[in-house]
Amino acid sequence: MKGVSAIATARPQVVIVGAGFGGLEAAKALRRALVDVTVIDRQNHHCFQPLLYQVATAALSPAEVAWPIRHMLREQQNATVLMAEVVGVDTAKRRVILDRADPIAYDQLIVATGATHSYFGHDEWAEAAPGLKRIEDATRIRRSILLGFERAELEHDQAERQRLLTFVIVGGGATGVEMAGAIAEIARQTLARDFRRIDPRTARIVLLEAGPRVMPALPQDLSDYAERALARMGVEVKTSCRVTNCDKRGVDLDRGRIDAGTIIWAAGVVASPAARWLGAEHDRAGRVLVRPDLSLPGHPEVFVIGDAAAVFDEKGRQAPGMAPGAKQMGRYVGKLIAARLAGDSLPPPFRYKHPGDLATIGRRAAVVNLGRVHLKGFIGWLFWSLVHIYFLIGLRYRFLVAFTWLWDFITFQRGARLITEVPPQQRPSATDKR
Repeated sequence: MKGVSAIATARPQVVIVGAGFGGLEAAKALRRALVDVTVIDRQNHHCFQPLLYQVATAALSPAEVAWPIRHMLREQQNATVLMAEVVGVDTAKRRVILDRADPIAYDQLIVATGATHSYFGHDEWAEAAPGLKRIEDATRIRRSILLGFERAELEHDQAERQRLLTFVIVGGGATGVEMAGAIAEIARQTLARDFRRIDPRTARIVLLEAGPRVMPALPQDLSDYAERALARMGVEVKTSCRVTNCDKRGVDLDRGRIDAGTIIWAAGVVASPAARWLGAEHDRAGRVLVRPDLSLPGHPEVFVIGDAAAVFDEKGRQAPGMAPGAKQMGRYVGKLIAARLAGDSLPPPFRYKHPGDLATIGRRAAVVNLGRVHLKGFIGWLFWSLVHIYFLIGLRYRFLVAFTWLWDFITFQRGARLITEVPPQQRPSATDKR
């Protein structure tokens, strides 16, 4: 196949697009299969997204929640990692189209490209209200939060100072609740004694939710507890409140306006362009409608998993876009491909098993839904902490994060309070040219 990059071997080629939770789990499930696995991702690292908000709020550094993909798969001899941008899929010729490299041929394809922020048709809001999906998003938000306090220290106009000290989080799901609680801790505790001209404790943190309650996926009692815990921390929770516009100086609501120095978007997601690449049917959020075995209708050699796929159970309930679901799908597809190529019996249709819902609100406060068991308060926070430490990759990172949390808990400090900026590359002047 001229012009197509492929290893000269008779072994089947399995290509995985995306090295998130689902893609990595699929690769690992194929580690003993007689196949060659190629993992393609536009970044060189895997990010533990559930803890990104802690990078954004200066509790953890990026290196504590992200790991090089090559390092993670270094012991898997049948796996090759490519850092490249995928721009399309040619299902007729069975190849993945890359931006600046030759296409990659496949016999089996797994698309695990995840999702990104949804601004509900207002993508122009992204510049003023960044979402939180990647390390770059987290460091940008951290910079904005910390700069808000620094600029307020320099500002003499009281109204402008108050605007700089106003933080608006759009979306009352788990990410929004966790962000609001973490920013409140920064203002009320971490920075409380660090400034001379301002009192960080006067910062205004506002959480906006379009629905009638925060964390609507949780039972009513846990949702109510989360709202009360936020209120105790000084967070203004506004429910049944819709955003009609965002700009760099604040947000317009269906009932007024809030001037703000920092706006964070946590209101919704939209799937990656996978459906467009594949020419596949999809739902309103762009998730590909897959068969019960997670394959693409009409293309049994193509699978779509994680946030890029719309997966339903026998009762018509959709699997939520969470890390456990992506990992279950990746493991299932990896085993299915291995069984198919080995001529073994195939597993039954995929069935998602929901492990529960967790969210932390701040020090000593979290909510946990394990079905019949509901945890909240300090017990919930301990459970949340243990679960997240357990799922971190590698003993070293588990120890580092556990120690960081313990230190922060004792001292009320946050060790990653760096304001960094990469200046735009300047064009050389005429005198600089050689």
